[in-house]
Amino acid sequence: MPVITNINDLKRIYERRVPRMFFDYTESGSWTEQTFRENTSDFDQIRLRQRVAVDMTGRTTAGTMIGEEVAMPVALAPVGITGMQHADGEMKAARAAEKFGVPFTLSTMSINSIEDVAGFTGKPFWFQLYMMRDTDYVSRLIQRAKDANCSALVITLDLQILGQRHKDLKNGLSAPPKLTLKTMANLATKWAWGIEMLSAKRREFGNIVGHVQGISDPKSLSTWAAESFDPSLDWDKVAKIKEEWGGKVILKGILDADDAKMALKVGADAIVVSNHGGRQLDGALSSIRALPSILEAVGDQIEVHLDSGIRSGQDVLKALAMGAKGTYIGRAFIYGLGAMGQPGVTKALEIIQKELDTTMALCGETDVNRLGRHNLLVPEEFEGRWQS
Repeated sequence: MPVITNINDLKRIYERRVPRMFFDYTESGSWTEQTFRENTSDFDQIRLRQRVAVDMTGRTTAGTMIGEEVAMPVALAPVGITGMQHADGEMKAARAAEKFGVPFTLSTMSINSIEDVAGFTGKPFWFQLYMMRDTDYVSRLIQRAKDANCSALVITLDLQILGQRHKDLKNGLSAPPKLTLKTMANLATKWAWGIEMLSAKRREFGNIVGHVQGISDPKSLSTWAAESFDPSLDWDKVAKIKEEWGGKVILKGILDADDAKMALKVGADAIVVSNHGGRQLDGALSSIRALPSILEAVGDQIEVHLDSGIRSGQDVLKALAMGAKGTYIGRAFIYGLGAMGQPGVTKALEIIQKELDTTMALCGETDVNRLGRHNLLVPEEFEGRWQS
C-alpha cells in the first residue's frame, strides 16, 4: 500500500481501480470545463497570513452546521451514482461520515436508497432533492426522507436542465454499465471493482427503481431521468417544498447575490454557494470567487456554506476565513471511496482535518470558529471587475 499523504494520492489509486466511465463522471465538468478548472485554481490565488509566537496548544476544528455539531465544518456533498464508485458506496460513505462526526448528504440519484442508508447508519443524515415534473413522486420521496429521520432537506436549484458533459455522453454513462466492447475491455482491467460489485446490495438507482411506475431497467431509467427534471422550478415551488418538508432546508446552487436574497426570503436555513462542481453552467464564476458578494448581500441573516473546488484542508480554511460557515467535499471523498471503500472516505476526512488543523495553527489560530479575513491575503479585485 502506498503512503497516502494528500487527496491526490487517493485520486491516483481511484483512477487505477474504478471503471473509466465512473472516473470520468467524477472528474469532469460541462462543455470546456473552464469553471471546473477555476473552482480549484481560484483557491490558489488566495494566500495565507503566517503568524508566529502564538500559543498553539488546545486547538479545535469542531463547529456547527445548521445547528448540528460537527468535528469540522465539512459535510459530504450529494454525489450521484456513488454506489457505482464502490459497492454499497453511499452506505459506506455515510457510515464513515457518521463515525468521523460530519454530515453526509444522500443524492436523489444515489444507487443505495434512502432506506438502505438509514438502515446502515445510526445518525440522521441529510437528503438532497432534485425537483421533478412528477410531483407525486417528489412528495413520496420527501415522505420517505421524513420516515428515515433525515435531519435536513438539501434542495438543488441549478439542475432544472442538465448541463452537457462530453465525457459522459461519449462513455455512454449508465448504472449499471452497458456492456459494449469498449466497456467490457475496460471492465476487464478492473476485476477487483467487479468482484466487489457482485455482492453489492444494489446496482441501479435505489430511490427511483420500484418507486416510479414503468421504471424497471436502466434504459427506461436513463430516458426518465433526462426528461424528468422540472424546468419550471421557481421560488414559489421552493417555498411550497419547504412547507411540505417542515424541517431544516438548505438551498444548493446559489451563485448570485439576488438569488441569495430570494433564498433568505423563502426562509431557508442555509444556502450553498455552488456551481455544481463546474458541471452545469460552464463559464460561471468559481464558488470561492462568488462567495464575497453573496456574503455582502445576506450577511449573518442566513448560514452560508460553500462547495465546488475544495480538495484540501487549506481550501476549507480559506472558505471559512472568507466568511462561509460550512463547506462540502464531493470529489475529495469520492476519490477515497473509489480507492479504498469506507476506510478511504475516512482517510480523505483525516487528511483534510489534519491540513485544516496544521494550517490554522501556522496562521496563529486555535479555534476554527475564529477564522476570518485577517488570516488571508486576498488579491485586489479577486471577484473581478465586470461591466454592468
